[in-house]
Amino acid sequence: MQDRVSERTVSRNPSIITLEKIGLRIDATDLLVGIDLEIRNGPPTILMGPNGSGKTTLLRLLMGLIEPSVGRVHFHGAANGLPIRRAIVFQKPVMLRRTAAANVAFALAAAHRSSDAASIVRLLDQVGLSALADRPARKLSGGEQQRLALARALAREPNILLLDEPTASLDPAQTKAVEDIITRVADNGVKVIMATHDIGEAKRLGGDVIFLNKGRVIEHSLAQRFFTQPATADVRRFLAGELVL
Repeated sequence: MQDRVSERTVSRNPSIITLEKIGLRIDATDLLVGIDLEIRNGPPTILMGPNGSGKTTLLRLLMGLIEPSVGRVHFHGAANGLPIRRAIVFQKPVMLRRTAAANVAFALAAAHRSSDAASIVRLLDQVGLSALADRPARKLSGGEQQRLALARALAREPNILLLDEPTASLDPAQTKAVEDIITRVADNGVKVIMATHDIGEAKRLGGDVIFLNKGRVIEHSLAQRFFTQPATADVRRFLAGELVL
C-alpha cells in the first residue's frame, strides 16, 4: 500500500475540527470518554473499532444530532469565511416514497438550493444514477439507494461529509461504485469522515485512521503507519482479526 499523504503534508493541512475533552453520558453509560482530536483537511479520515466502540456516536455528535455532556467541538471556518456545512449518510438510509429525482429535489429544497431539473440531473450524474431518475427510490438496489443517499447529502454542498459504514452490506461492484464517489468528493475538497469495519476499504480510502474502543480514542495516525506499524495492542489484535474486548 502506498502512503496517500506524508507526515509533512498532513502537518500543513489546516484543522477543520478540534475536539477538546469530549465526553458523552446517557443513562449512566459513558458512550464517549475524554476525546481529544484534531481532524485536518485532506484525504478521508477513517473511524475504526469493534462494534459499540463509539464510531456512530462520534459521527452523530459531529453532525450535531447529539450534544456532548462535557467538552467542546470547534469547527474551523471554510476557506471563503462562511460557516462549515455538514451532511451525514447512515448505513441504512431511508428513501422517500417518490422517484430518485424527487428525492434529490427534496434534498435541494431542504438545503435552500434551486431544485430545477438541471441541478437534479447534475447531482444524479455525480453518483451515476441519471438513467434511473424516474425510478421509485425504494425499488432501487441497496447500492443504488446508498448512492442516492450520497446525492442527497451532496445537495447540501457540504464542507464535511460524514459516512457511517456506507458499503457495509454491498457487493464488490456496488462497493467500488460508492468508493469511487467518495474518492471524487474528497479530491474536490470535501472533508470525508467515514466509519468502516473493512480493513481493505480503509487502506484504499484513508489518509488517517482513528481507532476507538469503549468510547475512547486508542490510536490516531496516518493510514500507512496504522496498518504497518500499529502502536497499541488493541490495534494489532484488530488488524490480526482477533477479538478486541
